[in-house]
Amino acid sequence: MNKELEEILQRLGELLPQAAPPTDWAGSIAFRWRAASRRGAAGYLQPVRQVHGIRLADLRGIDRQIERVEQNTRQFLQGVPANNVLLTGARGTGKSSIVKGLLNKYAKQRLRLIEVEKNDLVDLPQIVDQVANRKERFLLFCDDLSFHGAEDGHIALKVALDGSVSTTSENLLIYATSNRRHLMPEYMAENLETKYVGEEIHPGETVEEKISLSERFGLWVTFYPFDQDEYLDIVQHWLKTLDAKWSDAAREEALQWSLQRGSRSGRVAYQFARDWAGRHPKK
Repeated sequence: MNKELEEILQRLGELLPQAAPPTDWAGSIAFRWRAASRRGAAGYLQPVRQVHGIRLADLRGIDRQIERVEQNTRQFLQGVPANNVLLTGARGTGKSSIVKGLLNKYAKQRLRLIEVEKNDLVDLPQIVDQVANRKERFLLFCDDLSFHGAEDGHIALKVALDGSVSTTSENLLIYATSNRRHLMPEYMAENLETKYVGEEIHPGETVEEKISLSERFGLWVTFYPFDQDEYLDIVQHWLKTLDAKWSDAAREEALQWSLQRGSRSGRVAYQFARDWAGRHPKK
């Protein structure tokens, strides 16, 4: 009888939510939120053992954007008012790299980063509770964020940014990147909802709903495609960093590489530089 009871209790224990492992705060300067599993394990913060080492000095052609985001981050670290930030615009221009670069530069000033997937934004209240009493300052980072409707994460983010009786802790800001300015696809049919009252334009409800999320970010920083000279400047920088020689041949191939990719972004420049440096190492 006792054996049967033990088996029943064991099975019940497997159905109950499992305690989350304690966060190893000293294990890293960056963390990933691991959502609760289907087996009932609670969500937890997992230290990132290999943190991207990019520096702000490695980012070219976006000095104005870096200055704006860095100033907001310094305000945050100093404990004075600062804004949640939305970085939008052309792909591969350094939006997420700025956030990583800021983490590396200000980690000694207790800046920490928590990366959260879009689908896990519903766990924002749990994340806030875990960091609220910490001395560190946290950037909750959502990379390449976009929604296709009233998803759970979309609603949770709106509430967290501005729209609930509760709020995020004073030691946490939300930094998000997106290729879409309003984080959602926009369709021509939505423009037909626009009403004209005299000389005033009144957007339709669908457009208003889409704008309502992005406007809750206090600071918008926009990124634009690079021209040819800016692209080649980035290529030269990375070739120098990778200890490879710049030449007319490298310039020609760099331009061909960008044409094949259909983009003159910083990401494409970096990828070319790695390819060229690997094929033409210094003897």
